[in-house]
Amino acid sequence: MRHIESTIQKNCIAWFRLAYPEYRLLLFSVPNGGRRDKVTASILKAEGAVAGVSDTILLLPRHGYASLCIEFKTPTGRQSESQKAWQKAVEGNGSKYAVVHSFDEFRNEIETYLS
Repeated sequence: MRHIESTIQKNCIAWFRLAYPEYRLLLFSVPNGGRRDKVTASILKAEGAVAGVSDTILLLPRHGYASLCIEFKTPTGRQSESQKAWQKAVEGNGSKYAVVHSFDEFRNEIETYLS
């Protein structure tokens, strides 16, 4: 299996941590995806896991936004319905949400948000 989305995300995070070391602890991933057995899935749900949460969250307010939520996709990837619903919820509550398909899109979102 090719992990294109994961590779994009890893490269973006590595760049961010080098480019913005002062914010390195404020950008984190949300490990909602992946295969899990039913017991583990049940435990995570009871602990508060929510379907559709973005892949990463930058907890840094800028330009009137509370945070920047970023969803990584392959070049042809699309959001699931739960991701669209989560996007609508966070945008309605003051956060910026972006879907990125490449390193260049990620860098542009970060640089614009932090400018």
